[in-house]
Amino acid sequence: MGAYDIGRICLKTAGRHAGKKVVIVSELEENKFVTIDGKGIKRKRCNVAHLEPLNETLNVTKSTSHDEITKMMK
Repeated sequence: MGAYDIGRICLKTAGRHAGKKVVIVSELEENKFVTIDGKGIKRKRCNVAHLEPLNETLNVTKSTSHDEITKMMK
């Protein structure tokens, strides 16, 4: 399992959402960009250089809704 796999919980380190936990929902460009979602953050594209992967993971897919993800992250 890699550092930026789908379901990996990460800490956002840059931008206005810095310091918030997010989960990776999909991989866009190999090892460069991913789609993230989280509490207070709608689904958006993010550079992996702005993320710090944590040891936690969630069982999510691209079709998992924003509401379901926020419930899982509580």
